[in-house]
Formats: sequence, C-alpha cells, structure tokens
Amino acid sequence: MSKKIVIIGSGFSSLAAACYLAKAGNEVIIYEKNETIGGRARQLKKEGFVFDIGPTWYWMPDVFERFFADFNKKPTDYYELIKLSPAYQVYFGQLDFVTIADNLPEIVNTFESIEKRSGKQLEQFMAEAKSNYDIAIKDLVYRPGESPLELITLETAKKVNQFFSNISKDVRKRFKNTKLIQILEFPVLFLGAKPSDTPSFYSFMNYADFGLGTWHPKNGMYSVILAIETLAKELGVKIETNANVEKIDVINRKATGILVNNKIVPAEVVLSGADYHHSETLLDENHRQYTEKYWSKKTFAPSSLLFYVGFDKKIENVEHHSLFFDVDFDIHAEAIYDNPKWPEEPLFYASFPSKTDTNSAPNGKEAGIFLIPLAPGIEDTNELRELYFEKIISRFEYLTKQEVKNSIIFKESFCVNDFIKEYNSYKGNAYGMANTLLQTAFLRPKLKSKKVKNLYFTGQLTVPGPGVPPALISGKLVSDLIEKYQ
Repeated sequence: MSKKIVIIGSGFSSLAAACYLAKAGNEVIIYEKNETIGGRARQLKKEGFVFDIGPTWYWMPDVFERFFADFNKKPTDYYELIKLSPAYQVYFGQLDFVTIADNLPEIVNTFESIEKRSGKQLEQFMAEAKSNYDIAIKDLVYRPGESPLELITLETAKKVNQFFSNISKDVRKRFKNTKLIQILEFPVLFLGAKPSDTPSFYSFMNYADFGLGTWHPKNGMYSVILAIETLAKELGVKIETNANVEKIDVINRKATGILVNNKIVPAEVVLSGADYHHSETLLDENHRQYTEKYWSKKTFAPSSLLFYVGFDKKIENVEHHSLFFDVDFDIHAEAIYDNPKWPEEPLFYASFPSKTDTNSAPNGKEAGIFLIPLAPGIEDTNELRELYFEKIISRFEYLTKQEVKNSIIFKESFCVNDFIKEYNSYKGNAYGMANTLLQTAFLRPKLKSKKVKNLYFTGQLTVPGPGVPPALISGKLVSDLIEKYQ
C-alpha cells in the first residue's frame, strides 16, 4: 500500500533508498539541509577547477551495476566509466614508488620483482580474497543486520577462523617485504580500522582492489550522485534542498513526520540518512535507542584534513591516485585509534583527477586533492591546517622531485569542524563507524528503530558499513525493511 515517506539527507544511501521506495509505489520526499545534494559526496567548483569534496575512489563496480539493474538500467545509461591504468601508485621514498597495474597478472609480476616467491603467495592470497568477496559482497552484505543468524551459512562456517584472526597477521604470514605488506594493508583503511583490528575475512577488500580494479566516473564521483538523482526523479521522488530538519515528530511512540525549517511535514514513515547519532538527537531522549555513552565507546573511522588545490601547471611523477607511505604507518595509526592526536609525521593521499578527466581543470593546469587521515574529535584550527599543509606539500615536493608550492593558484581546506558543520557528523568523522569484529552486521546500530514505530535509519553508521558501495546497499536494505514492516 502506498505511503508518504520523508527522507532526511541526500547522500548515496538516502538517494538509493528513495529510488527503491518510489519504485514500490510510495510518495517519497527527500529533505537536504545543504544547497546541493550528495551529502559527503558533494562537489567544489572554483576558477574552472572541479573537485569531489568527498569520495574519490570508485571500487566494486559490480555493486553499482547491481543497483542500477534493480531498475532495469546500467551505470553507462547515466555516466561514463574509465578504468584507471595504472590503478594507483604508492610512494615509499624519493622517486621510490610501486605502481599498481590495472590487472592481477601484472601486479603478481610487480610483487615477484620486489620479493622472491611473493608472486605465488599473492595468487593464493587473492584466491582466498575472491572467495571471501563472493560470500560477502554477493550475499552477506545484502542482509539487514537484524540477527546473528544472518552470518551463519555453509560458506561462513568454513571460514569461521577468519573472523578471529586479522588482516595484519595474515599478510605478514605470507609476505616479509614492508612495501608489499603496506600495499596489502591499505585497502582495509576504507573499512575505517587498523589492519590489526580488522578480521581476516575482510581480505575481500584486496579483491576489490587488485581483482576488480580502480575506476573513475567521467566528471568525478558527483556524476554518480547526479545519476541516482536523475533515476530518483524519473521514479517520482521529490527533493528539497536548503531544508534543515529540526525534529522528528513522535506521537504514541510512532513517527508522524518531521519539523523542517519551522514547518511540520506529516508522514507515515520517517527515514534518516543523516549521521545516525545526529538523527537520534532529533528525537526526545526517551525515544533514542543509543546513549552518549554508547557512541563514545564505539570505534569510529577516521576524520580527514582535506585540501583542494588548483595548480597553474601539470604535476609530474604522480598518477590519478598516489599514496605516500614514506613515514611510519603504525605511529600514524596510533595517533588515530589509540591515542587521538595530530600525527607528528602523517601518511597522506593525493588525487589528481585532471590526469584522467580534462573537465577537472583548465587546460595546462592540474587539480589536486590531498588527504590526511585524522582521529575524529581532535582540535581543528586554521593554524593547524596550515602547518600540516606545509608538512605534506614539502614532503610531496621532495618525494616527487619537483617544485609545486609556487604554482598554487588557490587552496581550500575541509576538516573536523567542517564535517560537523556541513554533515552533523559525530566528532567530525569522515567515514562512519569502523568495521571491527564487534561492530559488524547485527552488532552495528539498527536500520529499524527499536523504540519508535515507522522510524528507520540508513547510511555509513548502520548496516553494512562505511564506503560508497555499502551506502548504496544500505539504501536497499532499509527500503526492503520498510516494505516488510509497513
């Protein structure tokens, strides 16, 4: 039966849920507090440069294909995909980098050239990673986290040990070379936890990396947001921007609507794709499922200090995606997870979308995005931002053996305070809640409120977890639950 459903926020999970709910015949309206849609995946345009403010990696293309196929569409109906070749590079010292190809056989050869017999080890590791991917991404992540029994299948029973070991141990059993270890540990950072705290089963992220490759949607990740917006509107979804939701109305333990810009909007179902912690602050305290103590004890994925930089020349010796692992990984991880503080010497990531996409920068110029992972909730000042930009740009010049500081036309920054202001993000986290063993599946905050009827949640703090593909899946899962329980 058709219902009026209001959705808070317009990130990937909200847009995906809106599409499914509208397809099922419901009246769906999205309310977005910012001027533009997309949540963390918005865009910055300045002086002819275009930057993705949030996600820049397009992994797991099969998840996007599965999403669009649910509407008899394909990603290519809406945007052009370019497979990056090479996928990315990892710097360890001055012009000392490892280039990751766009196919596994070449990556095997690269490993073998760095450490004898590691090629064969990588093939075995990747076979296991592919098996995990087939179980996790084709099956387990499409379960709504309502019961621990969802995790118990014939396939997972065979892999039970992998839930109690961790990625760090597994990689070190097979590989001795520090460079190879760091390259293999890097993908789990997308899950928001240290490799030593991430179950071995999550090696499926390595298959997402080496097996499926790294892609770039033409005009950036925002073109995917625009694609899903187009689909949503084709299905009849209405979207209102500059619409700040101030309260979720509850009568007799039942959600009855929302207060938007001081005006009550009645609804039969309320779905929040905003930050979960913030969403619950829109409720009276007795209707909240999780206390402040609950949130304070959870392991959150990092926040980030980001810089969006316009250069007046082309930058050399870098790929579309470049990682800079020339300092101690463990010490930086400690500053994020164990003893939250600004890292003395941070690892960082740089993306140059204009290497692939001519629309990202004016002719002869380069668009650069720099990211430092940080502990959520730490102090954020303009002075600290400047200090850390100087640190990484000096290292960048040394490592890539070129002068770039004098070629900067402008730079914009985004950090903890901005994540809080723009997205109501808990402690300014960038990626949600980490996927550790005790924060997986049914142990994550629930899609369906246990206290308020007709109230649901979606996004990176709930099931299945952080990242763009999981956000799309979260939208599908919550829409299925709404259809099931309404």
